[in-house]
Amino acid sequence: MITKIFSLDKDNIDEEILNNAANIINEGNLVAFPTETVYGLGADGLNDSACKKIFKAKGRPSDNPLILHISNHDMLYNLVDSINDDAKKLIKACWPGPLTLIMKKSSVVPATVTAGLDTVAIRMPSDKIALNFIKKANTPIAAPSANTSGKPSPTRAKDVFHDLNGKVPMILDGGSCKIGIESTVVDCSEDHPVILRPGYYTYEYLKEIIPSVTLDDSLVSDEKIPKSPGQKYTHYSPDAKMEVYIGDEAANKILDKALEYKKQDLKVGILTFEDSISDFDDFKTISFGSRDNLSYMSHVLFTALREMDNVGVDIILAEGVSDIDLGKSIMNRMKKSASNNIFYL
Repeated sequence: MITKIFSLDKDNIDEEILNNAANIINEGNLVAFPTETVYGLGADGLNDSACKKIFKAKGRPSDNPLILHISNHDMLYNLVDSINDDAKKLIKACWPGPLTLIMKKSSVVPATVTAGLDTVAIRMPSDKIALNFIKKANTPIAAPSANTSGKPSPTRAKDVFHDLNGKVPMILDGGSCKIGIESTVVDCSEDHPVILRPGYYTYEYLKEIIPSVTLDDSLVSDEKIPKSPGQKYTHYSPDAKMEVYIGDEAANKILDKALEYKKQDLKVGILTFEDSISDFDDFKTISFGSRDNLSYMSHVLFTALREMDNVGVDIILAEGVSDIDLGKSIMNRMKKSASNNIFYL
């Protein structure tokens, strides 16, 4: 299979390219496309055989459900059995946007999408290309991140091409994703809403909308088993070993460790904030920007991990952040990327 990349301008979208992409979806094949979070690998969410192609292309475990992406509320009503008051409040406040809601599914949703569960995960993206693409296809688009399963999520079309070249006929290139980490996932299928995966919409923000919302036990304690099936698997892992250091002395500790690993003839990559970058002139460095701008950190995190792999470092030493607000979402990804090699100083 030949994989072709088509560049799109969000402010002047080429309708012919979108029509071709929609036709590929309607024919039961795959298209990778940008969203505000990360790039998605899309298939017709109501076509069971098409959705199975997603799992094959990614090497994704079959018990890991897919998220359905929609462009209007009529699609939503067709996919769910009911919408409770908490879900309605979150939809009103957060859609379109980086929030996925889990609700009881209707009979039209294929078992492949839900991994045999009686619930379905749905979101309405805010990215202009994604929304118009779904409208053109006129069907919910099932789409996990467009990467090899277990690797850092792709935030650029070239990341998708790196992982899925020859496995998908079309990649829509909409530039770098604005947010850079996946959507927040909230389970609204039971009496009380539970955050299963933190994202751009934080626990603190969602609690202002739904005071009863809670965090899944696995987000409070690393020893708890995640409720969400997909959260039990390895995610976001670079090829290099990774260690994360948190605290006032983190940059100093990272420098000590970098010098130690350098003596062992290991190629070291450093991920730290702009005010510490100058301390690491002898190493490959990528800046997380200002410590006061966690939105930028989330935007560049997965790109930074991939760039470190591209230059062939043996070990990545990264500075983490406090586990609150957007920091909780960022640390959720960093903990998985580093296989829980997290050191609090």
